[in-house]
Amino acid sequence: MPEIHLTVNGRSYPVSCEPGEENRIKELALYVDRKTQEFVAKLGQIGEARLLVLAALVITDELADAHATLRRQSAGGGNGIDTTALARGLEELAKRIETIAVRLESSHIAS
Repeated sequence: MPEIHLTVNGRSYPVSCEPGEENRIKELALYVDRKTQEFVAKLGQIGEARLLVLAALVITDELADAHATLRRQSAGGGNGIDTTALARGLEELAKRIETIAVRLESSHIAS
């Protein structure tokens, strides 16, 4: 089983994966790192665990929204993308991310 090293928030993590999955795992780690860096830019280095939990929550929220959008599209019988609904979903997601960031920042200041 290949072992690759992923960097998130400047720290290297060894990860084992199935042969042929290396590039996909690296792409996913880059996405996690970008999310983490967004919060570092807003909140500073508030602790690795907190940054990773926040990134995981936001990514899970994005995934849940994507699943909900797909279910709505499937239920409606449409094969096209409803750009208006997608734009609304993205705006809602941005608001939720900002709310989470503000809460985390407030929690960090109180600590």
